[in-house]
Amino acid sequence: MIVAFSITPLGVGEGVAEPVARAVKVVRDSGLPNRTDAMFTTVEGEWDEVMDVVRRAVDAVAEVAPRVSLVLKADLRAGVTDGMTSKLESLERHLSS
Repeated sequence: MIVAFSITPLGVGEGVAEPVARAVKVVRDSGLPNRTDAMFTTVEGEWDEVMDVVRRAVDAVAEVAPRVSLVLKADLRAGVTDGMTSKLESLERHLSS
């Protein structure tokens, strides 16, 4: 499965980079394929391991924020591995034709 999620710490003021960095560190330390952009962090793996990483990322932010917002989008497709890369490669092939 591929999960794109965004964690927003609430009640910490306007600057949220430090609390968000705590979540991204959890994801990067997980060892699962991942990437982060300005809006979402995407992680790929099996259901239990991905959802555990998301939970731990939320918990890391909750340690420093009184309230946490989570937005999550999941692509569940049995038998697919390396979907984060293969989806983009397919898109790029179509764009270059």
